[in-house]
Formats: sequence, C-alpha cells, structure tokens
Amino acid sequence: KETSSPSLGKDRADTVIIGGGCVGVSLAYHLAKAGLRDVVLLEKSELTAGSTWHAAGLTTYFHPGINLKKIHAYSIKLYENLEEETGQAVGFHQPGSIRIASTPTRVDEFKYQMTRAGWHPTEQYLITPEKVQELFPLLNMDKVLAGLYNPGDGHIDPYSLTMALAAGARKYGAQLNYPVQVTNLNSRSDGTWDVETPLGTIQAKRIVNTAGFWARDLGKMIGLQHPLIPVHHQYVVTSTIPEVKALKTELPVIRDLEGSYYLRQERDGLLFGPYESEEKMKLQDSWVENGVPPGFGKELFESDLDRIMEHIEAAMEMVPVLRKADIVNTIAGPITYSPDILPMVGPHQGVRNYWVAIGFGYGIIHAGGVGKYLSDWILEGEPPFDLIELDPNRYGKWTTTEYTAAKARESYGFNNIVGYPKEERFAGRPTERTSGLYDLLKSRCSMGFHAGWEQPHWFYKPGDVTGYKPSFRRTNWFDPVGREYKQVMEKVGVIDLSPFGKFKVKGTDSVKLLDHLFANVVPKVGSTNISHMLTPGGKVYAELTVSQLYPGEFMLVTGSGSELHDLRWIEEQVTRGDYKVEIANVTDEMGVLSVAGPYARQVLQKLTNEDLSDGAFKFLQCRHLKLSNIAVTAIRISYTGELGWELYHRIEDSVALYNAIMEAGQNEGIDDFGTYALNALRLEKGFRAWGAEMNCDTNPLEAGLEYFVKLNK
Repeated sequence: KETSSPSLGKDRADTVIIGGGCVGVSLAYHLAKAGLRDVVLLEKSELTAGSTWHAAGLTTYFHPGINLKKIHAYSIKLYENLEEETGQAVGFHQPGSIRIASTPTRVDEFKYQMTRAGWHPTEQYLITPEKVQELFPLLNMDKVLAGLYNPGDGHIDPYSLTMALAAGARKYGAQLNYPVQVTNLNSRSDGTWDVETPLGTIQAKRIVNTAGFWARDLGKMIGLQHPLIPVHHQYVVTSTIPEVKALKTELPVIRDLEGSYYLRQERDGLLFGPYESEEKMKLQDSWVENGVPPGFGKELFESDLDRIMEHIEAAMEMVPVLRKADIVNTIAGPITYSPDILPMVGPHQGVRNYWVAIGFGYGIIHAGGVGKYLSDWILEGEPPFDLIELDPNRYGKWTTTEYTAAKARESYGFNNIVGYPKEERFAGRPTERTSGLYDLLKSRCSMGFHAGWEQPHWFYKPGDVTGYKPSFRRTNWFDPVGREYKQVMEKVGVIDLSPFGKFKVKGTDSVKLLDHLFANVVPKVGSTNISHMLTPGGKVYAELTVSQLYPGEFMLVTGSGSELHDLRWIEEQVTRGDYKVEIANVTDEMGVLSVAGPYARQVLQKLTNEDLSDGAFKFLQCRHLKLSNIAVTAIRISYTGELGWELYHRIEDSVALYNAIMEAGQNEGIDDFGTYALNALRLEKGFRAWGAEMNCDTNPLEAGLEYFVKLNK
C-alpha cells in the first residue's frame, strides 16, 4: 500500500507533471529513467484516483490506424518487463484477443486491416470460425464468419501497473507528491511557470497536464478550453461460472463488434463492458460547465443496467454460459473523451512550455507508449515519430462545448462501428467555421470535414447516387470523381480551398526568421515557393507555400489539418531566436478559390485588365489584382499540376468571386471539382502531400524533396 507524502520537497523543478493516473506516472517514470533530474509529479488525492483505478485494463496490439500501433506495442512490451524491473507485480494476463466478424462487411474490414498489418512487427491473423471456436470454446458460433486474432493481447491490473511505474519513477529519481492540489498556474515572462499549491509554489521550466477529467479545470486556469467531456462507462463482473472454471487455459478477450462490447475472463467468471449507442449513452456534462465536484476521487456513478440491456442480451446470445451467471459487480465510472476519442498529446499552441497528455478513452494501453513518446519529445526537441492525429492543436476556437458533447456521444456510440476508408462522421456539423461558399454549395456536393471546415469532396450531377456511401469497394463517388478529373485535365475547374491555414509574417527580422525556419531559400518579392520546416533530426515537420507579397511581408499557407501544428513550431522558433516579427493567423478571414485547367487563363483574363499571359505572370509568381472589381492576391500555382491560380480574398467576397468566375467560364464549359479529384490529379503529377508522402517519419530526400532543400544553407 502506498504511503502519501503531502509535501513539495523542492521549490524548483525541470518538469512538473500534474495528475497521478497511469499516464502521468508513466511520463514521470520515462523522464526520470532517461536521466532528467528534477521531475516532480503532483497529485491532488492519491495515485490512480479518477479513471485509472476502475478501468477494465484491456491491452491490445490492434489499432485501425498506423502510428498508434507503435504506442500500443511499446506499452505491451514495457508491461511485460515492469515486474522484473521494479519488483512490483502488475497482474498482466496475455491470453490474446479476437475481434469477431459476424457480417460480410466486417470480413471486408478485417481483410483491409490485414493489408496494413505488414507495417508492424506485431502478430495479427485473420482466422476461420473453427480456429475462433478452438480458442474460445464457450462461443455460440451461429453468427461467427471470421476472427481477427492478436496473440499477446490481454488485460492488466491498472492499480498495480501504476504502482509499478511509480516505484520505477522513484527508483530513477522522480518525486511523486500527494495529496498536493494545484490551485493556480502562472506563466512568467521567461516562459517558466509558477505552480501554486496550498503547500507553496514550485517554479517549473515546463508543466505537463495529465489530469484526466480534471484536465479541463486545469486548462481554464490559463485561459484554455480543452475540448474534453466525461463519459459514463459501465462494465459488469459475474460470479464463478462452472464452464469457465473447468477450462485449462485462460480465454482470450473477445470483442463482439456488432454487439458492441468486450468480454474477458475475470478469475473464474467473466467481465464484459458495452459501448451504448449515442442516443442511450450518458455524458457527465454538468462537470464541463461547473467543474469536477471538489473531493471527487475514487467514487463511482450509480449503475444503470437498463441502459446496457440490449448489449447484455447480445453477450448472452454470443456466450450462452452468461445466461446462468450472477452479476456480482457493476462498475460505472467516468472516463474522459475528446471529440474524436483520441487523446491530446504534446505541446500546446499559444502557451509556452505547456504540454498535455489528456483525453484518454483507453488510458491503460496508451499510458506506457505515450509516456515514452512525450519523454522523447521533451528531451530531444522533436517527436520520435509522427502522431499528428494526437496533436492537441487539431482543435481550435471552433471546438465549442456543444460540438465536444455531440462528438463525444457519437464517438462513444461508434466505438465498434465499421472503419471504412475515407470515413466521415456527421455529429456537431457544420461548426461555426464555414467557408463563404458553404451555403451555396452544400446541396450540390458531398462535403468532407477538415479542421472544423466543410469542404466539397465531390459534386453531384443528375443520375448520380448522392450522399455518403462508404465502402471497401468502388462506391458512388468513383465515376463522378473521374468526371471532375477529366474536367480539370481538358477544360477548367474551380475548387474551394478556404480551409488552408494562412499566416501573415512581417517585421524587421522576417527574412532572417524564414531563412532559419525553412530548408528552401526565401522567395523574392512577388514570388512564391514550396518550403519545408525540418526538425533538428532532419525529418519533415511541415510543408508550406511561402510568398513575399511586399518587401519583408510574407504569406505562409499550409494544409487545413496542420494550421496550429505549424503555427506552434513557428512561434517556438521566434521565441527561441528572439526574432522581431509579427505573426497573424488569418485563416478564418481569408477565402481561397483555385481555378485550374488548360482554359484557366482564358477565363480569368475576362475579369481583369492585368496581363495574365505566361510572359507577364509566370509560374510561382504572386501579385495583387482585381477580378471583377474584387481584390485578390493571386498566386500562379496549382496542386492539380495543370495551369492554374490560387486566389486569396476576403471571405465575405467568396460568393461574388465564385459567381463572377463561373459566369466568365460559361463558353469554356467551366465546372466545380472537389478534393477527391484534386488528390488524384496531384498524385499523377507526382506532387507530394504532407501527412501522406512525408511527415516526421521521413527525411526530405526519402520523400523526393531534394529540389526544395538547399544543403548549402
């Protein structure tokens, strides 16, 4: 049993971690083990209070994405060796796990997942119903078509795991202090923090928020609204079941995806936990408005079996021995959800030296890997591999409380939904972040969600099957996208690119800053280039287009999903080098239309007196002009690889500009195109995309970017 130490021990620290769940303790363990001195963890009540202590403790190698599998795999390998390293038992069981397919679409999904399994050394197999039954003999096989089997999966005791990590953290020199509540956070002008507690103040070089469902309250202290919401999650434990007791080996964990629950052996009984639909699930939204009740620590909610009855019935059908079992315990506790279920991990834009590891719906499997990932990033100055999907800066001012609640409901209810390629989810949309053309275009196309924006994926024509119809095979957008592709190749098309991230940079040191930030040279006045921000280790952190509009005044443009990710990096370099510059994020004020295709010049020339001929307006030049009397900054560049311009303008002018262009292009047969066709065009041209052909896992030479990297800089 842990003994608490309610003292600060010191008044200065390198890193103060706030929150003693498994994630915070894992970070303390990894930082201390890597040799960082002065690591202090503060916990307001006791270690594991909050969500850790009552977790079901599932561990799996499986993740539908690619990068997060590395986090899962690291956690499992760490947990396998923790007892030996720390002398603390962790109660780790590894009977494997099976995801069950009971529909043909699920079998497609498993095959799709198997094509991605080669990215990782961890084992994963598509198994037959016979093999499923051999591994889990108590299953009713009527509906089972296939299984996705991960050997080495299982479950761990969350309390013991946290205590083992705590023992390791102390062994390597970290201080874990509790009960010590953080009452206030003050940032100092030099970027350090004063962390105030009833026992005094600690000055920290950096702080890390790992406060679980208190993370929002902590964020509010420094003016941030972290989009997090506590969700009620229930699981049920049965008494001894004779058929389970009679087994020679432990049953693998099963996930019945259509029934939307997980089920595992717990001693001689079974434990199972469902994910209810978004209509039935329950949010603890009062905590979002009023904060977590003071003193809440190791409490639970009232259980509600009625809410999960259809899942209990599905489980009884799949595992018939459950019918005779008695329920001895129902755990109903809070877990924290972000809008998309994925945690928020890393440094936060707009606040210096403030890091987060919050919003964990699956904290036990993520704790080990995220502790290592963040520790490496803090110590090396760059992430060890790309995890843009966990970037806390993927959310912004558009992420309102209403949006967070709607999304958390949807994400919880969709826990076991089929994971299609090009998946769209519709709750909470549209946000307040819509382009000037949204109302005009929304009924004419299939919209996609990009960092809060709605952007056309593809457009409808009479005879098309409209709407969102996801599939693992060719679906309703295939022919229309081919049609749009041809439109841009042979005639001229218009696309709304307003979601681009857009920054203006000016000031005495602007040229010096950009020369330091980018691997390419700084473009001359009236010119544009493609530039990359590289990490100290030479990985591609970001790709932007850079235009020098006036002497010393630049516009930087990046992809919608990278807006605050890139801005944070730029701001960090500005602070570090003490550059005298002003940076304005003008993303929401500016619309962007791109006109591309062999007739693009012909159409735009009708709207301006400015000479758009090749001699007068060359590729990668930029200038200010008026089109149909609307002021635009025009850049001769197109991601399609065809002749084209990007037209940056006030978002209020989008409709007028769009209508003028469409009117002018009637004779040339102008038409709309969406991002699906854009992607096909850029791939055939060989234009790389950040997040696909390059990211923090690739260096620019691997990605074929040597043209843009000046090695003599």
